[in-house]
Amino acid sequence: MISFTDSEAATALAERARALMDEVVIPRERELAGGTAISDATVRDLRAAAREYDVYAPQIPEEHGGMGYDFRDVLPTFEEAGRSLLGPIAMRVDAPDEGNMHLLEMQGTALQKSEYLDPLVEGEIQSGFAMTEPMQGAGSDPKMIRTTAEKDGDEWVIDGHKWWTTGGVDADILLVFARTDEDVHPYQGCSVFIVPTDADGVDIVRNVPHMGSQGDPKGHAEIEFNGVRVPEEHLLGEEGNGFQHVQQRLGPARLTHCMRFSGMAERALSIAKAYTTERQAFGDSVADKQHVRFEIAEQETQIQAARALVRAAADAIAAGNEARVEVSMSKVFAARATQDAIDTAVQFCGGNGIGRDLPLADFYELVRTFRIVDGADEVHLRTIAREAFEDVDSEELKPVRRYRE
Repeated sequence: MISFTDSEAATALAERARALMDEVVIPRERELAGGTAISDATVRDLRAAAREYDVYAPQIPEEHGGMGYDFRDVLPTFEEAGRSLLGPIAMRVDAPDEGNMHLLEMQGTALQKSEYLDPLVEGEIQSGFAMTEPMQGAGSDPKMIRTTAEKDGDEWVIDGHKWWTTGGVDADILLVFARTDEDVHPYQGCSVFIVPTDADGVDIVRNVPHMGSQGDPKGHAEIEFNGVRVPEEHLLGEEGNGFQHVQQRLGPARLTHCMRFSGMAERALSIAKAYTTERQAFGDSVADKQHVRFEIAEQETQIQAARALVRAAADAIAAGNEARVEVSMSKVFAARATQDAIDTAVQFCGGNGIGRDLPLADFYELVRTFRIVDGADEVHLRTIAREAFEDVDSEELKPVRRYRE
């Protein structure tokens, strides 16, 4: 396989993460019957094991309970975690808490970090990120936001309707994106608020039924906010800079998501290689068939390319760039490559691919959602295309003959 220019610290951390996955997490996953919900006791056991292997919350500064690794150095570990649906939960690199912790770390006050970031890192509370709204509200075009927050004395009053709030069903706090100034463009008139779910007026309507729900322990909530009051101290970051703050969260979170799904693809291909090697058909093993070998080779190549794109985007962010195009390219390519790899694994494993004894069915359902969550393919392609057409060189067409010229 191609080796990347990961630092020694990144490599050592990833090696410990792989050992945790191989020795603790994946064996525990295999003990669970297909479709079984993970218990709180199992989560506690896995997180205790992650601490023993020295891989718990590597992306969080030490003063807040993490290990203080640079963002670029934790990417290989996120990939290791993605090899099982239990891995991210064990290492405390699971969405949406991972992204929310990052935003709280960057924009939170000392009090907000003490009250919310530290307990999140410790796993004492859970969070949700409430940005997407039902139809005619904010979705792929976040400028369509309709949820509002109005100042009333020393409080903010929030009214609105959100859904697809990942983790919202069991969340203790929500990071809520709302319009705070309707007289200016949404890019200058939105803010982020920390809202406890037990506040008056917060109505968790339902856990939205969705594809992949069997393998998704977090769920996606529909939530209504009816005159919800929070103190002014619950404004996260600067008033009116919500879009900028959310972008700080989404860019890195999209890359970590890519790496977790790359790990899922690696595991899927590993299962497929093991199955096709043992499975006999038409006189020899399925793995000896040329189509199978070439298809696996194609998928391995695509996943390696996805890893390279993510690392390039992470390097751009580490250099201080917003890297929107690099992140969009990574997200689109990794989502499609991972979907193709898992689809291949399901196909080659036949009945065992669509059964629940192996994790492939859960992987398959979850990976399809990846092309929509964190920005649909089309949104990212729009970003890429916008830059691609910014500087068109008309000189390239000088030799072309034109009508009657």
